[in-house]
Amino acid sequence: MTVTASPKDFKITYTSSNADMGAFHQLFDEALVEAKKKFGTTHPLYIDGKAVPTEGKLLEVRSPVNSDWLLGKFSLAVPAHAEQALKAAKRAQADWGSRPWQERVAILRRAAALIRERKFLIAAVMSLEVGKSRMEAMGDAEESADLIDYYARQMEEAQGFVKIMGKLMPNENAVSVLRPFGVFVCIAPFNFPMALSTGMSSAALLAGNTVVYKPAKTTPWTGLFLYECYRDAGVPPGAFNYVSCEAAVGEALWKNPLADGVVFTGSKTVGLRIFHEFSKDWVKPVLMELGGKNATVVCSSADLDMAAEGVMKSAFGLQGQKCSACSRVYLDEKIADAFLERLLKKTASIVKGDPTQKDVYFGPVIDAKAVKRFEDASALAAKTGKILAGGKKISGGVFDKGNFVEPTVAELPLDSALFRDELFLPFLSVGRVKGLNEAIAETNKAEYGLTAGIFTKDKTEIERFFAHVEAGVCYANRKTGATTGAWPGVQPFCGWKGSGSTGKGGCGPYYVAQFMREQSRTIME
Repeated sequence: MTVTASPKDFKITYTSSNADMGAFHQLFDEALVEAKKKFGTTHPLYIDGKAVPTEGKLLEVRSPVNSDWLLGKFSLAVPAHAEQALKAAKRAQADWGSRPWQERVAILRRAAALIRERKFLIAAVMSLEVGKSRMEAMGDAEESADLIDYYARQMEEAQGFVKIMGKLMPNENAVSVLRPFGVFVCIAPFNFPMALSTGMSSAALLAGNTVVYKPAKTTPWTGLFLYECYRDAGVPPGAFNYVSCEAAVGEALWKNPLADGVVFTGSKTVGLRIFHEFSKDWVKPVLMELGGKNATVVCSSADLDMAAEGVMKSAFGLQGQKCSACSRVYLDEKIADAFLERLLKKTASIVKGDPTQKDVYFGPVIDAKAVKRFEDASALAAKTGKILAGGKKISGGVFDKGNFVEPTVAELPLDSALFRDELFLPFLSVGRVKGLNEAIAETNKAEYGLTAGIFTKDKTEIERFFAHVEAGVCYANRKTGATTGAWPGVQPFCGWKGSGSTGKGGCGPYYVAQFMREQSRTIME
C-alpha cells in the first residue's frame, strides 16, 4: 500500500480516532524503522542553546519491551550543570519575559505545529521507551500539541492577563497585571513523557517564565524531542534547558535559590517533600499532580457491558501506569457476579505482547521495580482475598526479554491496603457494597482524590456521586474509560487531597494563570 496521507491528516486521542487505520499503521511502521536506526546514540545535555556532553558515567536507557534494545546513552548532569542551567535560565528570562505575549504565543504555536509534523516518530520512540501501545503513544503526542494550543488560547482570551480595574477617583487608572515568577524547574514523569512535559513547560513559557527541564530517568529520549521542537520553533537559548540526571541532581535543581517555582508530576512522597522544603525566605509556587487511587462505582441499574468495557480500558490501558487509572471498583452486591463475568471475559481477550506492533493493547510495565511491586501485591491479594484473573509474570517468547505481568483482577475485603495504596500497575481491586452511599464512603477513604467514575442509569445517583465524591475529575457512564482520558479544554485534570497542590489542573481554564503572580498598577493623572 502506498500512503499519501501526512501526519496532519490524523487525529487520535486516548478515546477516539478519525484516522485511516491502514495508513496510520504504515506510517507508524516507517517511524519505528527510523527510530530503531538511532538505537545506541549518545546524547548530550542542552544548556543555554548549546550541546553539553558530560564526562564519566552515561545513562543507558533500555526498552521495557526488550532489554536487548539499547535505546540510547544519555549524559548525566552533575550539580555544576544544574547551576549552569539555572543561571542560563535566569539570564534568558529577562528577555523572554519582557517580550510581548503575542510573540511568545506565536513561537509556542510553531512548536505545536512541529510536534504534529513529527508525531509519528515521537510516538514510535514513546512506544519503545515506555511500552505504550501505538494508540496510547499517538494520543500522548497529539495531546502535547493540543495542550500548547489550548494554553496559547488562554493567553489570547485573557489579553495577556492584563485587566482594567475600577476607579475610586476620576483621575485614577488601575490595572491588574499577571507577571511571570522567573525560572521554573520542571520535573516530569515517565508515563506521559511528552504530554505532561509539554503541558507543564509550555504553560510556564507562555506565561513568560523560563524552564530547566528534567525528564524522567527512564524517558530522556522522548524529552529530547520536546527540546528540539521548542528550539526549532524559536524558543531562544536558555529559555528551555534540557538536563537529564539522577534524582540527586534533580533535587539540587529545585533546592537552588535561583529556582523561582517548581512544576512537578510524580509521587505524593516526593511532591510533598518538595512542597515543604522548597520555600525558605518567602513562599514560592509549587504546582503538583501527585497520583491517584481512582475508584469506579457500578450501581445496580448500570449497563453492565458498558461498565465492564470502561473499567477494563481504564484499569489496563498503559498497563495501569496512569495517575488516572481505575485501580479499584465498588460493585453493588446485586449485580457483582454479573459484572465480574463480563469484566473477566473482556480481560481475558486483551492482546498482550510487544506494544510497538499493530493491534497489541497491553505491553510491559516500566522496570524491574514495578515487577516486584506487582509480585508483592499479588501475593497479598492471594493471601487475603481471591485473585480472579492474572496475578503472575508472563513468560515465553517475546515476554522473556521484557517486564511483562498479567492484567490482574482481585476480589478483596474492603479494609485491604490494596484499596488504599497507589500501585501504578495493571492491578484492579474489586469490592462488594450494599449501595451507592457505602460506595462513596469507601471511595473517599483513600488519601488521593484525582479521578473517579460511576455507572448508573439513575440521574439522581450521578448527581449524588458528583456532589459527595472527593475527586477532581469525575466521569459518568464512560465506556471509553471509566476514569481515564482527559483532554485539553475538555476535562480539566485537577487533583484533590493528596493528588494535587492547587485544586486547579492541567488541561483546564485556570492553569496558565498559576505560573504568574499579580501586580496591581495604579497611575494618577
